[in-house]
Amino acid sequence: MKVLSFYRFLDVPEPGLFRDALQSQCDERGLLGTILVAGEGFNGTIAGEQSAIESILAWIENEFALDAAIDGRWTDSAEAPFYRMRVRHKKEIVTLGCPDIRPHEKTGIHVKPENWNALIDDPNVLVIDTRNHYEVDVGTFPGAIDPGTDNFRQFADFATELAETSTDKPLAMFCTGGIRCEKATALMLDLGFDEVYHLQGGILAYLTEVSDEQNRWDGECFVFDKRVAVDRDLAEGRYVQCHACRRPLSGDDIASEDYREGVSCPHCISELDDDRAERFEERQRQIDWPSNAATDTSGLNNWHDIGRAHDCPSLRLPLIRSGQASTRPISIQASYVGAQCSVATPGLGSSP
Repeated sequence: MKVLSFYRFLDVPEPGLFRDALQSQCDERGLLGTILVAGEGFNGTIAGEQSAIESILAWIENEFALDAAIDGRWTDSAEAPFYRMRVRHKKEIVTLGCPDIRPHEKTGIHVKPENWNALIDDPNVLVIDTRNHYEVDVGTFPGAIDPGTDNFRQFADFATELAETSTDKPLAMFCTGGIRCEKATALMLDLGFDEVYHLQGGILAYLTEVSDEQNRWDGECFVFDKRVAVDRDLAEGRYVQCHACRRPLSGDDIASEDYREGVSCPHCISELDDDRAERFEERQRQIDWPSNAATDTSGLNNWHDIGRAHDCPSLRLPLIRSGQASTRPISIQASYVGAQCSVATPGLGSSP
């Protein structure tokens, strides 16, 4: 199965109407994934047959009468990294919290992957990883500055502080697929930096196009789907995700005494209180229930509208509280492995 990450900054006069039309077009083509639509453009990752993906890109290009084809980053996946197709209307396609920043009108200079090494080798250049700190922990370019952010909205504070001392420095900025660094370079220009560059197509394009001998990437690359991370060959990496805090977990993290599946990990154990622990433990019991029920049919009378989790986006599962079983809808949100699936239930929090 093919997976494509893509985006385009441009004016979308009626984002709500475009969202509805795009959802319908994606559904007709059997695509899976998520696309965000806003007045500033669109941003998404979709999976399906290559011909279907190419068809939806052509439809979008025709809708906006684009002169240039939509640039995207292709990868392969052994199985679908998403379980449904969602097109969502948002205020921003990547949330920086600076509504006056318009990358399609002013942005930094694109640097092709084959020219990136020469740029970051310049000792006068500040190399900045615009991603969140937990993504940086999985992998980055050697010597890159980590802004230490938990989300992209916090990057504006880092940028403002850097501008107080370093507007005379050339900047080389990068992110996963190009969208965050493109918006970040627009912010940097607005803050007074004169020489701002960003990696065209992001890390994924670099890993695709640069040979192993020239590849400077250190580690794996975090991705926002159930693969969690990909390696230098763009194959699924060795990380899993904590369903309590959504951070990527290494083998050492999982071996830690602070790791409890679905409840805590070494990164979020300090944030865990009794109420959160109780809610997450209850949620994990619901996730584990189908597997445990495989050898215990005593509760089958409580099932309604049963379907296979990877086929049905909405199931009714029994919720066990104080020995009483009841049913209410829960929707599949994340991974399905064997008889287990990650789910979200009202009042119990969500699994990514």
